[in-house]
Amino acid sequence: MLRTDAEHASQKKRSKLLQNASFQKLLFLFVALVPTFGGYLVFGLYPNLLSVYYSLLDWNGISKAKFIGLENYGRLFMDHYVWRALGHNLFYMATVPLITIFISLVLAYLLTNKGYAGTAIFKVLFFFPNVLSTVVVSLLWAFIYDGSFGLLNAFLKLIGIDMNGFYWLGDTRTALAALVPPLVWAGVGFYIVIFMNAMSTIPKSLYECAVLEGASHMTRLFRITIPLISPLIRVSTVFLVLGTLKSLDLVLILTRGGPAGSTDVIGLYMFNMAFGEQVQNYGYASAIGMFLFLILVGAKLVVDKLIPDRGYEY
Repeated sequence: MLRTDAEHASQKKRSKLLQNASFQKLLFLFVALVPTFGGYLVFGLYPNLLSVYYSLLDWNGISKAKFIGLENYGRLFMDHYVWRALGHNLFYMATVPLITIFISLVLAYLLTNKGYAGTAIFKVLFFFPNVLSTVVVSLLWAFIYDGSFGLLNAFLKLIGIDMNGFYWLGDTRTALAALVPPLVWAGVGFYIVIFMNAMSTIPKSLYECAVLEGASHMTRLFRITIPLISPLIRVSTVFLVLGTLKSLDLVLILTRGGPAGSTDVIGLYMFNMAFGEQVQNYGYASAIGMFLFLILVGAKLVVDKLIPDRGYEY
């Protein structure tokens, strides 16, 4: 009898605890956050911390690791291939985000404010490249740039410019710039959709007042639309800048960093150092990864400085 009363009291206490609002909130936070945070610790934070340790080793992943301290970092700053690859990354960082944001803003503004028929269809068409895998996008652009039967050479020949089988990705003079259009094409559709959704929240009355004042479409775009969605433009710029610094998949498939290293990027160089056929040095690759991390942090701070986080109200 005493045991039954004790069990009943314990059950009643548990029931009261479960009905408590604070306990329910803590339980929800635990269930919602622990799996995600645990996954981040195991698959995100732990490998990054391990890379810091690997960067202090001379290790090919198979033989016994040798602790060498900061030698990998000293080698890194003397390695001109790293700086050449970083220069290519900076070129993409200066061109791809700017072109992508500009094209996305103009097209999103036209589709939102010009009242074209079939706007929803245009959104689907522009977003389509984001559905394709990087391999498919790379193969499409490899076909466009092909010297023998590529679409680009065929178009130029149609307007009277015969390139004589020129292969755009096989020449050191054009290979680096030729990778900009695929990078822009692969990302512009996503930002068009994002900007269109943001522009649709701007009150039409603002545009109507501007029309009455005689403002042109360009004036409305730069004086009304862009200031009101500037926080979103800032975030998009950060994503694009960091994405161009980290990207290596499209370069790997299209050129493998060639010809003669003219399209090599720092992520691809790090990949080749770790998993290359001739060189396998996990320690040096990890040091390059830490260097890339510092560059990413620096790029984020630069973007924050150049594009201040201020919003406009209407």
